[in-house]
Amino acid sequence: MATASSVNSLQASVALAQRQVQQEQARVNQDASRLAASQQQLVKDKQDLSDTKTRASAAAQPAPAAPTPVQLNNAIERPLPSQQILPTALTATPTPQVNTLGQTIGKLINTTA
Repeated sequence: MATASSVNSLQASVALAQRQVQQEQARVNQDASRLAASQQQLVKDKQDLSDTKTRASAAAQPAPAAPTPVQLNNAIERPLPSQQILPTALTATPTPQVNTLGQTIGKLINTTA
């Protein structure tokens, strides 16, 4: 028959083994959660790297050529004074305007001066 001390010794050994199993299970759970967090961080870092590469390749593209500047020096043709022709309404001698009473309105302006 088993003695009381051997039974107590076996019970103590079983209790110790159960505590060790619980401690190891807690470590496994912590490691699993750290692994999941690391995997999530890895996915995020890969996406960041991809975005950075995309921005870098876009920045490395040559800039579009600047449009040629518009030359305004000759935008308006100016003929020589001898070639300028005034409209006939400006070159005709002015006629005084008469109101309904037959009175002359205004003064004559000399446009040939």
